[in-house]
Amino acid sequence: MKIKKFFRILFNTFFWLFVAGIASLAVLVFIYGNDLPDYKKLATYAPPVATRLYASDGSLLIEYAEERRVFIDYADMPPQLVNAFIAAEDQNFWTHPGIDVQGISRALVNNAMRMFGYNTTLSGASTITQQVAKNFFLTSERTISRKIKEAILALRLERSFSKEHILTLYMNQIFLGARAYGVGSAALMYFNKPVSELTLAECAFLASLPKAPNNRTRAVERRNYVLRRMVEEGFITQAEAAAAAAEELNINSGFTAQMAEEFQYFAEDVRRQLLGTLGREVLYNQGLYIKTTIVPELQIAASNALNRELDAYNTGREEKLQGAIIAMNPHTGRIVAMAGGRSFNESSFNRATQAYRQIGSTIKPFVYLAALERGFTPQTMILDAPIVGWREDDTLWKPENYDKKFLGDVPLRLSLETSRNVPTVRLVEQIGTENAIEAAQRFGVYPSDMKNMNLSMALGSGETTLEKLVLGYSAFVNGGRAIQPKLVDYIEDRYGNVVGGGATEFVEWSDDLTPPENTIESAPLSDAHSLYQMVSILQGAVERGTGKQARVSGHTIAGKTGTTNDVKDVWFIGFSKDLIAGVYLGYDTPKPLGRGAGSHMAARVFADFMRVALADSKNKPFAVPDGLTFVRVNRRSGASATADSDGTIILEAFKPGQSPNPVPNKKSSSRAPVVGGIF
Repeated sequence: MKIKKFFRILFNTFFWLFVAGIASLAVLVFIYGNDLPDYKKLATYAPPVATRLYASDGSLLIEYAEERRVFIDYADMPPQLVNAFIAAEDQNFWTHPGIDVQGISRALVNNAMRMFGYNTTLSGASTITQQVAKNFFLTSERTISRKIKEAILALRLERSFSKEHILTLYMNQIFLGARAYGVGSAALMYFNKPVSELTLAECAFLASLPKAPNNRTRAVERRNYVLRRMVEEGFITQAEAAAAAAEELNINSGFTAQMAEEFQYFAEDVRRQLLGTLGREVLYNQGLYIKTTIVPELQIAASNALNRELDAYNTGREEKLQGAIIAMNPHTGRIVAMAGGRSFNESSFNRATQAYRQIGSTIKPFVYLAALERGFTPQTMILDAPIVGWREDDTLWKPENYDKKFLGDVPLRLSLETSRNVPTVRLVEQIGTENAIEAAQRFGVYPSDMKNMNLSMALGSGETTLEKLVLGYSAFVNGGRAIQPKLVDYIEDRYGNVVGGGATEFVEWSDDLTPPENTIESAPLSDAHSLYQMVSILQGAVERGTGKQARVSGHTIAGKTGTTNDVKDVWFIGFSKDLIAGVYLGYDTPKPLGRGAGSHMAARVFADFMRVALADSKNKPFAVPDGLTFVRVNRRSGASATADSDGTIILEAFKPGQSPNPVPNKKSSSRAPVVGGIF
């Protein structure tokens, strides 16, 4: 009788405890469950995903992200990676309803024993589902109310979603250190490989990170703990665990989401451009695929060529010379290489696109083009003799040539090929200062609203960027078309849809630098005959003029040197038929470069780059427009070679109605037709 009474009391006690528990649970759900976030939106999970920047060959350059994440679907996760996280984080995941009663009991016992002095590990009992609830909807504060809300949300998540979907949420959202969120990004960050290529040891390492994502001092120890747990759960054998534990962890041996320094100036220009057009939220969180125009081997060649010259000059100097190089296709504007300085880590200021500097003699082709457009021939004679008393407003000029010599009458071609200053002053006086400057404005070198139309501006005292100069010179060789610089070919969103970035203009560009067919019609900046005459003169500047250092054996090259007063800035802009490059060298705070320095330094950088860029391509002469007549002439007199064969003979291009100069009378003081008066 007493035994029956005892069991009745025991039964009643457990019954009422159960009822009290249910009632308490109902009260807690009522109190904490009504204002919980809408968890159902996780059915269409679209997390912030890193935007990735790719070179033209498909190689990864850099990621833009506030949270680095590469979304991986459950079906694409290796089973051993999933098992590693289950063993490390939630051994009863596949069977519990969202909260693990067994795990809670174990944690309570362990923590109680620790309080009484036993050597047990302080542990929690959060399931993977609870971690999903916390990571998506709650804070990390250690309070009873937060744990209750977490448990309620976990139970609701389990009723609404499959275990596989919950694991997908968890393994793409969890923070794994080094700003990497999710296993996809972590695999790239730590091992430079996709999750499909992870070894067992690497899977175990990633599964060890949630507990201490930024502490790698015990990386091997924590990885081996996960391997032991996988053995205990029957996921792997002891032999497999031993083999994985013996594997060396080559963490950060490859990709670390930081591209080589050679590409950083270009990537930063892309970032600034897209930040302005797409906005920060889209650029950093929408997982864009950005295909850029950069060609890795050309970028490396450009950076190497620039830094070789800078390092040679800077040896033993306290203040370091800076510089820039930019290369593009002159027909499309696609930038294939860009270096804005010695080191992006030292200075992120891009001297290719941001530095405005005086351009010196690189303006001369535009001035001489203005003369060709007005009927001058490449052999029109200009007087190279001292000018005394040239006055403009309150300025008294006494122009000098770089070599301090005067040659008398010289053909227009020879004057530009050898970059003579005095004949250029006379030429500007003849065609008009405003006309000379207008040509540079028309080609985008000088701004269109520039008001300071004086002689010094026509001689190169105006400022512009290396990029603008290269774009201006591109029109010489592309038929006179104004082009815009292009850094991005196309952009895709995370679903593969083409978006933004002028993607509709994307056209295939062949590997040998052959430009695509032009589909955009625009009025040429100058006539084809004048443009070809200018290209021919610039070709002569490289072959026998001031640009000899820019010659590339076996290839037709044209270009122009430039030096400012006191050799504070030196330039070279040059091109082949399908590739143009510009080089600038100078101090960030302008000052003379010193004895022995000059534009030959910039030309040397250009040649070093072009030798690599053109190494595997056949020579392509510049296209000749119909209607020109070619005549062999004496380079010094401009007369037909049949009548004046004494000296260097060149092939000259004449427009319809133009012809070589008369044979000079060497026995008299008469001269061939001369531009400019006597000053």
